Amino acid sequence: MKSNIVLIGFMGTGKSSIGRQLAKVLQKDFIDTDQEIERLTGLTIPRIFAKHGEVRFRSEEKLMVKKVAKRENCVISTGGGVVLAPENVAELKKNGILICLSASPETILARIGRGSNRPLLRKKKSIEEIRRLLEDREPYYRCADFYIDTTGLQTSEIIEKIVQLLRERGRDHAESKS
Repeated sequence: MKSNIVLIGFMGTGKSSIGRQLAKVLQKDFIDTDQEIERLTGLTIPRIFAKHGEVRFRSEEKLMVKKVAKRENCVISTGGGVVLAPENVAELKKNGILICLSASPETILARIGRGSNRPLLRKKKSIEEIRRLLEDREPYYRCADFYIDTTGLQTSEIIEKIVQLLRERGRDHAESKS
């Protein structure tokens, strides 16, 4: 049975904050792939984008995914674009249940703030740009096993939904084995 919970989704949907709390509730280790990339390279994600470009960042991301996907009993929060590379999805699915967190464009804009340092929204931080990026990425997020819209929900409610999905999946898995 898969032991990792992998949170995917667009920026500002709550992957890191939910992941941290979910790991505590489930008594699992927490890994944030973006934080691990920053720790390993000594550069912030915006700095990697500015200095080396998106191609370099995606390369670092692939290496990090390969590394963390081998871990056991973890909640893994991924960067919003991790699903753009099919090999990342394949690695994460080997030992993980993928849960896609989503939110309305308005909620995302409110959460990331107009002054945030998100590389892909550095020039145009608008509802229209968020909608465009969401539309572009929507097909990639279809790889998830479960989907949760975090719009208007408290962290505790989202965690409760995830725990319930995992319980139901566990029961279904146990029943299919018998």
